[in-house]
Amino acid sequence: MSLFTVKEGKKLRCGYTTGSCAAAAAKAAAMMVLTGRRVDAVSLQTPQGTVLQLIPEDVSFGPQSATCAIRKDSGDDPDITDGMLVYGTVEKTPSGLSLIGGEGVGRVTQPGLACAVGDWAINPVPRRMITEALKQACQQCGYTGGLRLTLSIPDGQRLAQKTFNPRLGIVGGLSILGTSGIVDPMSEQALVDTIHTEMDSRRAAGQAHLLAFFGNYGVDFSRDHLGLDVSPRVTISNYVGETLDYAAYKGFSDVLLIGHIGKLVKVAQGIMNTHSRYADGRTTLLALEAVFAGASREVAQKIYDSLTTDEAVRLLKETGLLEPVMAAVCDKIESYMDQRTHGQVPTAAVVFSNAYGVLGQSSRAQAFLALHTKGELR
Repeated sequence: MSLFTVKEGKKLRCGYTTGSCAAAAAKAAAMMVLTGRRVDAVSLQTPQGTVLQLIPEDVSFGPQSATCAIRKDSGDDPDITDGMLVYGTVEKTPSGLSLIGGEGVGRVTQPGLACAVGDWAINPVPRRMITEALKQACQQCGYTGGLRLTLSIPDGQRLAQKTFNPRLGIVGGLSILGTSGIVDPMSEQALVDTIHTEMDSRRAAGQAHLLAFFGNYGVDFSRDHLGLDVSPRVTISNYVGETLDYAAYKGFSDVLLIGHIGKLVKVAQGIMNTHSRYADGRTTLLALEAVFAGASREVAQKIYDSLTTDEAVRLLKETGLLEPVMAAVCDKIESYMDQRTHGQVPTAAVVFSNAYGVLGQSSRAQAFLALHTKGELR
């Protein structure tokens, strides 16, 4: 790939999606079975207009079928599928174009995803790309019969265990994905799309009460110390705003966000993307609220200068200011979250620290926690 993008001052190489791999493998295999000649390179135009020249690997073909693989290239994106092989086997049939999943391609078992329950986890855009690639091969070869394509990913089942697929009810392997055909390194939109997909799945399964975590710290803490059923959770990374927007759009009844103080104290300032590159202000707010609660200038300065929120919490605890400060912080968190949903979806938050446990919770949190207690989820 010679396509690049710039992120955080770095030049990053783009890659291509599993959908592009599948379409290219399909086209190359179809050309080989229809011409009886090996294809050394295949041209594929992606939905965004970029033309890829991809090299088929592990080629075999005969008069009635052909098989080849395209190696996934994720560019500079930290993708676990980088380097894996996506195989396409094309067989001649009397008529029509058909597509099935083979080894390592997942199958959908729960509603709410882009593919129907029982169907192969091959998303709509890759399906169109594959169909168009097969049609182009038929037109170029003057072939009027039918073709059947079987996609397979030999390492797909193992790799799928490292993805969201098991939680989304996709079993047996990976999904064939990609809306542009190109992997944009470190793409925030790709992460947001994953969050939305999880929310789609939860809502389609009948879940009305959204339980959200920034990451594994909150999940582990809630399971081990709060006794919550965390299995129907959504992991939102830093994307609080996008999660709340989508919760209102999908019609969730309420949202409970449980997170470390280092993340949620930013939300208390209206910061809806909690990544450090966007904003900080953690100890700034804690020091200010400490002053409002009666802290001396000296104590407030120490809180402000704290290198971590845990250190700030220690100082607040020692001076007896933790409770009023966290009450104010939690009120602000709930207020800003409610503003983001425009009052359409009631919200609540629980703030914790690994060192000090639960630090505070907003006004609705206790009622929402009861909805997610083991044995009472509904």
